[in-house]
Amino acid sequence: MPRLPRQRSHTGIYHLIARRSNRTTLFHEDEDYYHYLRSLARISEESSATIMGYCLMTNHIHLLVQEDSISISKIMHRLGSSYAYYYNNKYGHSGHVFENRFKSETVEDDIYLKTVIRYIHQNPVKAGLSSSADTYQWSSCKVYFGGRDHLPGLTSTAFILSLFADEPEQAIVSFRWFSELETSDDCLDVYEMQSITDGQAQQIIEKMLRGIPKADLQKMPKSERDRILHQLKSIEGLSIRQISRLTGVSFNIVKRA
Repeated sequence: MPRLPRQRSHTGIYHLIARRSNRTTLFHEDEDYYHYLRSLARISEESSATIMGYCLMTNHIHLLVQEDSISISKIMHRLGSSYAYYYNNKYGHSGHVFENRFKSETVEDDIYLKTVIRYIHQNPVKAGLSSSADTYQWSSCKVYFGGRDHLPGLTSTAFILSLFADEPEQAIVSFRWFSELETSDDCLDVYEMQSITDGQAQQIIEKMLRGIPKADLQKMPKSERDRILHQLKSIEGLSIRQISRLTGVSFNIVKRA
């Protein structure tokens, strides 16, 4: 079966995941992490891309990137090739370092942008690698909290922080509070294999609603709304996160329907 084309972001912002082939270790020591970040800084500068956030886990990577003139696919190909060349030479490895196809999801609005950056930074905590997001060494969380990045200028925090407050110090305080909330954020996961694109999901939802505007779904009587949501959840490959994001109905309501 041919691969479906990647969903294109209207904002140019993507949440990206690249995973080590066979789910084995990607970074063995500090220099490996540093090399990846140096490649990320160089390639993003060459591509005029903006790095809005990152988290390097033991066997996979989360990135929040806004593309410019160079497509996200070309950026990820260059980044993967650069690290694979380094890794294979250092460790005497042959063959693929990353899985062939990285995962991506579009970030189309400010609300989901805030959710995604929190989700990325909380990965080490959920994995038991750190007691708090800002104490994990290999993510951009500490930069958002006012600390120093591994490489000067690597992470662009200005836009996301501006969503929390106009004044920089207050924005950091508000961002920290938001980041430390206990949540059930449902973003693209390293183990998730999404088989239905947002475009396809949109068509399914519109067909299910039979001409009713999506905005009216939230106004429906609970029994009718939950019936439609339950039917949508029964469709293989259509995730709760997609349904919530595309209908505007909260994740918890969709989950309980």
